[in-house]
Amino acid sequence: MSRAVDKELSLLLRAGYKLVALESFEEDRAVRAATRAAESCERAFHTWSLAAGLDGKGEGAGSLDAGVLALEALEKPAVIALLDAHTLFGNVLGLRRLRDALARLGQRRQTLVLIAPLIELPLELEREAGRLTLPLPTGPELHALFERVLASTPNAKASPDVLADCVRGALGLTGNEAVRVFRKALLATGAEGDAMVAAIVRDKQKALRRTPALSFHDASDDLSGIGGLGELKRWLRERRRAFGDEARKFGLPAPRGLLLLGVQGCGKSLCAKAVAREWRFPLLRLDLASAFGDPTKSPELTMREAMAVAESLAPAVLWIDEIEKGFAATDRDPRASRVLGAFLTWLAEKQAPVFVVATANDVTALPPELLRRGRFDELFFVDLPSEDERVEILTIHLRKHGRDPLQFPLAQLAANASRLSGAELEQVVAAALNTAFSERRELGENDLANAIQETVPLYETYEERIKELRDWARTRARPATVDGRIAGLFRTR
Repeated sequence: MSRAVDKELSLLLRAGYKLVALESFEEDRAVRAATRAAESCERAFHTWSLAAGLDGKGEGAGSLDAGVLALEALEKPAVIALLDAHTLFGNVLGLRRLRDALARLGQRRQTLVLIAPLIELPLELEREAGRLTLPLPTGPELHALFERVLASTPNAKASPDVLADCVRGALGLTGNEAVRVFRKALLATGAEGDAMVAAIVRDKQKALRRTPALSFHDASDDLSGIGGLGELKRWLRERRRAFGDEARKFGLPAPRGLLLLGVQGCGKSLCAKAVAREWRFPLLRLDLASAFGDPTKSPELTMREAMAVAESLAPAVLWIDEIEKGFAATDRDPRASRVLGAFLTWLAEKQAPVFVVATANDVTALPPELLRRGRFDELFFVDLPSEDERVEILTIHLRKHGRDPLQFPLAQLAANASRLSGAELEQVVAAALNTAFSERRELGENDLANAIQETVPLYETYEERIKELRDWARTRARPATVDGRIAGLFRTR
């Protein structure tokens, strides 16, 4: 990926761009990329910052205005990296002087490369600049870094297999973070294979807490641990092999993701977690509320970082729970609107195999742009379980608790639980077990029947809303279950 950035940056320089915005969390990597691009175009390279001025010698320090005056003294073709560019454009005089200088920069074959984690250009410069984003290090880049660490550490050795596992474990970190984590694991474990990889993954999870909107999850069940949803499961299993090179040679695009809409407690979030386990992909959860929750940090920057981490870990599953709540304020909050726009662009244009599974309970709160084809591969509607699915769900949860499902009249119990969701059926089993345990006896069929009778279904509280949801999904979404009785519900208005 860095080579692609080097190539694109060199092309921008040769094409005569006078201004390039290079976004990166790693200033040193960005500076090295700009240096290589300058060398490839046979230009001199300089840096400038507010604190150190031109090339660290203090000339032009203190303001953008002073900096532009210092840069104008340079006469030869050059690439000049302006560090911490996101802090510069509040200087009105400096912005005006920069705009005036752009024509002269072009005449002298000079290019300013703005470097910062997130660069919001003033309207006056927006159409003057080329834009690039430096992704997090790829596997081969981390491999080269780790080999250098091994070469510089006395008596340190690691087999090729261990080194490859360490690289996979460190994906998602910046270059500097990865080197620190690798060095620490090397010192702590003495290059012992499994222990070293475990230490790297543990430290990576700590390091990634800097991205509050993103967290790692361990999925305990695969798709076989979820009752019902046969059509959705079939669709997911069909695409299991669609991420490999064989699929690309066949002409298949990589699957983009799913939007799961439906009744609360019917397995949408479970499916998101189970597909990661089924495909053996890392599972990341994107918490949109956290992206907007820190007043000291730009939500755009938080989302940009989260998407960069997800891409660096690809192939991966990115789970977004109740997506409608994260973007509910887009019509009145400019920040939320900008974040939604950036997210939608990423969904449509991402090249990395990040499979996005978003869930939603309230279709009326979803931004219409999110439902457009091309954002997701498919929109599934997840309804209350059918009778057969209720039998399957009860069977799964009884087995999880060490009971033989064949000892219970599950068909009758499922018939009596006609309006219960999957989550409510799980609680039925838990409540029945609690009753039996408190009375110091084994679980009986009456315990389950009584628990069903005592459970007030969510359907009773939200019947009208659920009917509206079914009516909306009837012609707009694909049912997650192909069942005659459920299909009949879609036809009722």
